[in-house]
Amino acid sequence: MHYLRGGHGPALILVHGFPEDWNEYQAVMPRLAQRFTVVAVDLPGIGRSEPARGGYEAANLAAQIHGLADALHLEKPYVVGHDLGGIVTYAYLRRFPDTLRGAMILDVPMPGIDGWDKAISGTWHIGFIQAPGGLAEKVVPGRQAAVLGWFLDFGKFTRQERKYYFRIYRAPQLHAAFEIYRAFPSDAEWNAAQTAPSTVPLVIAFGQKSPFVALLPTFLAGYRAKGMSHVERAEIPDASHYVLADNPDAVAELIEKRAGAGAP
Repeated sequence: MHYLRGGHGPALILVHGFPEDWNEYQAVMPRLAQRFTVVAVDLPGIGRSEPARGGYEAANLAAQIHGLADALHLEKPYVVGHDLGGIVTYAYLRRFPDTLRGAMILDVPMPGIDGWDKAISGTWHIGFIQAPGGLAEKVVPGRQAAVLGWFLDFGKFTRQERKYYFRIYRAPQLHAAFEIYRAFPSDAEWNAAQTAPSTVPLVIAFGQKSPFVALLPTFLAGYRAKGMSHVERAEIPDASHYVLADNPDAVAELIEKRAGAGAP
């Protein structure tokens, strides 16, 4: 698994969303590296990472990141994930709760948690990606600027950043990302079954302009109903879904406060 590491201090793992790679966190990493040992990963099959071993279900991807954390001797990391990375982060928390000091999920509804069905009911891309026969793989390659550009239009991305993501999401990387989307039904079933009480501190944060922010109370209640007793909400000002592109300083400040709480 490809990763970038820097800084000194308590361990902090950063997991990107779609259509991005570890560079999603580039604007906040120098600041965070002043206080933490920062490890930003490329999800399996995306960026420079090899394809997933054993499937693209969130719990499996979480296990691979956990394996990396062990290999790097990261003690009690705090894990932050945005979008698809947030879904993987929750699976990490549930599979390996005793290994974390906390987690933060940035602007993503969670499969199998209250609010998921309502949140995705107005979207088109999940159904498109999950259409049988690999339709997305047949349509998107060669049209990255149009299709991925539609996603990036929701954030404050520079022309250079847009071109970068169009370039790195070639057919193999697109397939890996699409497989993560196709695993949502399995993720929902797995998450719904995770009801053990947990005291791992969890922050669910959404952009104040996010299409999902109105459902924050529902999401919060949903996590609590699944046994997450130490879950709290936060809102990122002047940000829509792509919170790190829209307001990196506010995200960095939130991470500093939560990831630093109780750290050795």
